[in-house]
Amino acid sequence: MSQPIPISFADTDLEPAASFAGRIAVIVPPEGAPGPLVRRLDRMTRGQIGRALASGAWEKLGAGQSVDIGWPAGLAAEAVQLVKLGRRASDHDARQAGATIGAKLGAAGALVIAGAHPRAAEIAFGLALRAYRFDYHTAEKPAFGPVKMLVAHPEAVAAAALDHAALAEGVFFARDLVNEPANILTTQDFAARLAAMQEIGLDVTILEEDDLAALGMRALLAVGQGSSSPSRLVVMRWTGIAAEEGVEAPAPVALVGKGVCFDAGGISLKPAAGMEEMTMDMGGAAVVAGVMRTLALRGAPVNAVGIVGLVENMPDGAAQRPGDIVRSMKGDTIEVVNTDAEGRMVLADALWYAQQTFRPSAVIDLATLTGAIIVALGHERAGVFSNDDALSAGLLAAAGAEGEGAWRMPLDPGYDKLIESRLADIKNTGGRWGGAATAAAFLKRFVAPGTPWCHIDIAGVALPPGETALAPKGATGWGVRTLDRLIRDRFEV
Repeated sequence: MSQPIPISFADTDLEPAASFAGRIAVIVPPEGAPGPLVRRLDRMTRGQIGRALASGAWEKLGAGQSVDIGWPAGLAAEAVQLVKLGRRASDHDARQAGATIGAKLGAAGALVIAGAHPRAAEIAFGLALRAYRFDYHTAEKPAFGPVKMLVAHPEAVAAAALDHAALAEGVFFARDLVNEPANILTTQDFAARLAAMQEIGLDVTILEEDDLAALGMRALLAVGQGSSSPSRLVVMRWTGIAAEEGVEAPAPVALVGKGVCFDAGGISLKPAAGMEEMTMDMGGAAVVAGVMRTLALRGAPVNAVGIVGLVENMPDGAAQRPGDIVRSMKGDTIEVVNTDAEGRMVLADALWYAQQTFRPSAVIDLATLTGAIIVALGHERAGVFSNDDALSAGLLAAAGAEGEGAWRMPLDPGYDKLIESRLADIKNTGGRWGGAATAAAFLKRFVAPGTPWCHIDIAGVALPPGETALAPKGATGWGVRTLDRLIRDRFEV
């Protein structure tokens, strides 16, 4: 598993800067005169920093952006990176400043001079998130070097960064899962990686196909019946608030994720172009796993359950067919119009199981569910559908605070009519128009009345085509930060 780079914190002693051979990054507020640390470093570089700060290039920079001074005079460093960040900067801007440093991190590491900046912990968090690498290249690449941050109050900053470290590890865990190829991350391997999290305090249960059949999860099982990779349901429980004498433990918040480890479309086979990206169709399950890992690592005072349905959607002689009718765990019958509308069938049984087994205070599901949400929102925002205004508002506020784009989408009764079936209680697709909304309408049928619920379609944000503010090109781990903040704000005691 990828691990965030080590970041240590020390007092603002500039003596090591003269002989440091890596990259020196300096946080420079745009307002007022440069502080004493910057002035001292300017003297060490024989005025090069002052000239850079007086240049037009510096004036044009936005918050979190930087200019480089290559091979500066008077220092052994390969570069001095001047990063613009005001003292009243937001957490998002501070993380962007850190990411600007992390994007240029090399084997020699970095010395980050943050001084008394009040957002030093956020700078470190952004740096850690951006300095992520995942690939299978055979040519060995040197590991990222360590990072030392010079700050005014190192112990206080280190304490503030502890929860960030747990969150970064959760994000990396989710990214790794999404980036893995399907021949490595089979349903068995995915389940085994989740089971290994028992070592950090999660209670993990794996339900095999016989268990799922006994529970009546025919919708989930139908998706995977054309694959040699057996279907699984994995349940991860975090109990941060135990029951006391005479007092029941609070009901958990339930997170449910779609885990289609590869989606060929089944009999309704996808086109060949772009099918290689369908290794990411387990992105919802990856986010759930990343959040559960974060909660355990930081010892969150909350009860939570993460449930992921792990399947592979392949075509063979045993695969489900268009026109098949299957019965869900809830008891509703589903007409399979298109076998490529499979994720909602996995979620239907997983959602119902979560509610019937754990009686949660709220349910949030995540899935790379539809291409339609990408048509609507592009790769900038996830689509949020909800039956509860307060839960939806809390989720959107958390996403905004974390800089992860999200947008509430409609869940009007009219969409229900589009998934009515002549032969069954419901059909698994409503056709081309409003595809993200009809998929949400399908899932709504498997949410018990009175249960606060949000469905998040992350198809556009889980694996965007380019790099993002806090991640290199590849999986983003979108949603781990948002859900961790939502749980902090709304569910922790």
